[in-house]
Amino acid sequence: MDILLILDLFGTFFFAVSGCLLAARRNFDIVGSLLLGSLVGLGGGVIRDLIISQSVPTAFVEPIYLVAPVLAAVIVYFHVLGVQRFRRTLLIFDAGGLALFCVTGTLKALDSGMGPVTSAVLGITTAVGGGVLRDVVANEVPQIFNPRGVYAVPAMLGASLVTLFSQLGWFNAYTGTAVATVVFLLRVLSLRFGWRVPLAGGAKNPGSATD
Repeated sequence: MDILLILDLFGTFFFAVSGCLLAARRNFDIVGSLLLGSLVGLGGGVIRDLIISQSVPTAFVEPIYLVAPVLAAVIVYFHVLGVQRFRRTLLIFDAGGLALFCVTGTLKALDSGMGPVTSAVLGITTAVGGGVLRDVVANEVPQIFNPRGVYAVPAMLGASLVTLFSQLGWFNAYTGTAVATVVFLLRVLSLRFGWRVPLAGGAKNPGSATD
């Protein structure tokens, strides 16, 4: 297997775990856990492939992609991760999926012949798409709209760096790993220290909004 496929599988697994953890937190059954894990794990990649106009998304061509959600559902079911801390563990795995998918999504877009800017945009879409689907289906506020902790910003940075390094001929396994690590750390640190992006209404307290 090439490195891109391996990174994609790890990203799928990390996102799938986050979906299964959310399912456990919402008291879904094991089937619901598997479906939610599959939705978040495969959703971003499917959106990416459809935008690229790939006739059949990779997740439906390579059966190995289905292993990740199944494994995630089993791990969560047997409490392998110590899921008593659902929220924290969910966000850590979500950050891992975000970091890997912004890299693989951008690379696949570049490989398809898309331009640098559109490739970066598609990398961001791949990174955040599955998480949005997961949270909407589970009736949660999507992490991308949560003011506490930056979410889309790390993906933007990662996709931009991948595009830049690829254009300069600097992208390789080491720089790709470095980019994913930076995205992951930025997301985790933003949660730890409560970093925020500016509110849409400026400095106004959102709790004081009126009609």
